[in-house]
Amino acid sequence: MHLSAPEPGHGKSRPPVRDPDSPRRVTLLELFFDLVYVVALALISRGMVDQLDWHRAGQALILLAAVWWTWAITTLVTDLYDPERTEIKLLISAVMFGALLMTTAIPEAFGARGIVFAATYVTIHLGRGLFLMPAVRREPQTQRRAIRIFVWFAVSAIPWIIGAFVSGDARLACWAIALAIDYSGFRLAYPVPGLGVVPEPQRNVTAEHLSERYQQFFIIALGDAILTIGTMFNLAHSEAQNIAAFAVAFATTLVLWRIYVHKSGQLLPTAIKMSGAPGKFLFTAPYTHLLMIAGVVVTASGFDLVLHDHNGRTPPAWVAVILGGPALFLVGRSSFEYEVFSRVSPSRAGGLLALLTIAPAALYLPPVFASLGALLVLAGVAYADYRRSRGKPPEVPAPPH
Repeated sequence: MHLSAPEPGHGKSRPPVRDPDSPRRVTLLELFFDLVYVVALALISRGMVDQLDWHRAGQALILLAAVWWTWAITTLVTDLYDPERTEIKLLISAVMFGALLMTTAIPEAFGARGIVFAATYVTIHLGRGLFLMPAVRREPQTQRRAIRIFVWFAVSAIPWIIGAFVSGDARLACWAIALAIDYSGFRLAYPVPGLGVVPEPQRNVTAEHLSERYQQFFIIALGDAILTIGTMFNLAHSEAQNIAAFAVAFATTLVLWRIYVHKSGQLLPTAIKMSGAPGKFLFTAPYTHLLMIAGVVVTASGFDLVLHDHNGRTPPAWVAVILGGPALFLVGRSSFEYEVFSRVSPSRAGGLLALLTIAPAALYLPPVFASLGALLVLAGVAYADYRRSRGKPPEVPAPPH
């Protein structure tokens, strides 16, 4: 087995980049880092249904996209740099502190603590660049990559900070623009005048590490749903009503997990290895997984509504959350399936159409029945997946080229 070791006398000066032959398993520090996001997702999903309206939902999605981007870029750092080096451990710990500070500001991010949320987000990304650029000065190409990324985050910092000093829709618009800059820069490979884009060889990813990290974050999102189910029991209603709503919510979470892992979730590492351009996954996986995670977070918000109120008609905004969460998940799951197999199963479109079809009826029924309808649709999608693969040899990934 090849062990990467620094040359004598040069251990401390060696840039903290990954050795190509080093193991790429997820470290315990990375798993520890993820704990912050359990709290963040829970606060976002619960905040969405506090005085629920379309404006509140838009705010929740902005917060989710910002929180997700701190995790996604940190995951990229641990794929490109050696997480066992002391410098990178300190960097991850600092980002963890910043992400936790951002999390504490989530409930009032569109209120009094907007500056805390925005300034911390900006500090995380700019601070990372200020740390990495001198750390990799002996690797000119790697340093130029860090400079490109820093420049884009410096540009997006302007609407982030401006948004913190305005309120209402103005803050929502400024932060949406800032996120559009952050997400576009990544997708475009961070083009900068005079430096160009990040070269193709520097976009390669490690199949085991990247896939494992995304799988782990999806489980964290499901943990938000489980947390909601376990803590939102409504003692104002009968035990039978509570257990019925509890059972529907738990079964929905189980089916979401099943749809994710079958088969794309299981075969993601193989698909990355088989891809003619593994770097393509680097530029698509953050977006497809954000859609699926947003779907799970919105679904967890729907559980909160159902477990709090079992009677009466379901308001339109509630229907949008209860059915919209599974729909958003299916959209993301369709994109994920295309990443792995270059196709989308008809059951995905069928599930979306079914959710749209039952929406009008859900307006005249109690919330628990709307949630039950979403469960039945998702169960139908999972069963279609099972039928398609039953008795057949394992499907070989065929990622797009």
